[in-house]
Amino acid sequence: MQSFEIDKTDLLRIKTALEGDDAELEIVLKEYHASEIAILFERLEQEDKERIINILPTDIASDVFAEMDEEHRPGELLITLDPEKRSEIIEELDYDDATDIISQLEEHEQQEILEDIDEEDASSIRALLSYDEYTAGGLMNSDLICVNINSDKKEALDEIIRQSEEMEEFNTIYVVDGDSILKGIVSIKNIIKAHADVKIRDIYQDEPVFVKADLYQEEVAKLISQYNLTAIPVVDDNMKLLGRITVDDIIDVMEQESTEDILKISGVSEDEELSGNWQEAVKSRLPWLIINLGTGFLGAAVIRQFDDVQKAIPAVVAYMTIISGMGGNAATQALAVTVRRISLSDLNDQQAYRTVLKEFSVGLINGAANGFIVGMFAVFYDGSPMMGLVLFLAMTGNLIVAGLSGAGIPLILKRVGIDPAVASSIIITTFTDCAGFFLSLWLATNLLLHHH
Repeated sequence: MQSFEIDKTDLLRIKTALEGDDAELEIVLKEYHASEIAILFERLEQEDKERIINILPTDIASDVFAEMDEEHRPGELLITLDPEKRSEIIEELDYDDATDIISQLEEHEQQEILEDIDEEDASSIRALLSYDEYTAGGLMNSDLICVNINSDKKEALDEIIRQSEEMEEFNTIYVVDGDSILKGIVSIKNIIKAHADVKIRDIYQDEPVFVKADLYQEEVAKLISQYNLTAIPVVDDNMKLLGRITVDDIIDVMEQESTEDILKISGVSEDEELSGNWQEAVKSRLPWLIINLGTGFLGAAVIRQFDDVQKAIPAVVAYMTIISGMGGNAATQALAVTVRRISLSDLNDQQAYRTVLKEFSVGLINGAANGFIVGMFAVFYDGSPMMGLVLFLAMTGNLIVAGLSGAGIPLILKRVGIDPAVASSIIITTFTDCAGFFLSLWLATNLLLHHH
């Protein structure tokens, strides 16, 4: 299936249909999937969204809410709906999706919504609201299927049938004791194959992979991908089964975490939503640019130290910008790889040392290769083998600095407890600029000027 992009024709069709009567609108809406309607909602006015939600069948409407991006505020749309329609939609939603949407609202609005819905649903959602949004508890869904370890085949199947009525799909059946303590998992296949008098305790697997409710979401994502699970159970400190996290929630988390890292590497704070307004953007980016400006002055100060060589051999200045620019690019490559490694696994001393050593070697080889090209250019264009040598050494040196700072600085920041994704890029560009300017000018002063 192709991913859906909003194009003008779809938007126009919906807007035209909105001008007509409900029956026409309903026919047009039937052609779109819930996730496509959610994307179209990004471009529609609040009253149009309400009207569409009221026309859609409840199951589709609830899917639209589940698919809406957090930054397009599904909660605000929900609270404007007629209480009866609103309750139907929430009761149709998975508990974890319902909780995510309701958690965006003010305390009194949350209460108002929860009072209108079925008591059992309300208490499940209240329990989920008490967890931090970015932990396993905040991600989990309390809808799951569990059977008692002491039940026999018939009792287990009856339980599964009863519990699965509310659920769209389930892959795993959790095994608990009388106090809801998680004991293991059992597959539906093994229950069906078992003889009538077999007890669950004879066919279940113990030692399931589980997470505690307060585990941070990034760690949950690592476990799910490490063990290739479709779902993972969530327990409290006493191993009592609270809920499960399914792989679709984890894909959202991974997307969120990688967006966060990409924004941070560019010096944009994660408070700035991708669709935020200009005030937000300025507020999150300006401080970093000002810090960057300060580091620019450092580079300028280095250049000022070498006035005589610039007057005598102006060509050096032109080459110098190439060398510092290449250093910046090489350092960003090393940085991206290292930040990614840190976020995938905390590197121990041995691995950290190896990472830095690898980037040193890469810098040396890439630096020599690029230095050779620039040096040969200088030999033929400027007719100066000595200039060629200066550029070769400066380029090699700066790409080594780039590799060492690109890998070393995020690792050092991680040690001191600063987020490596945020601060690294500004520090390394300072390093490579100053090193590039200094190496080019210092070598030129010592090798070229004194020979002139």
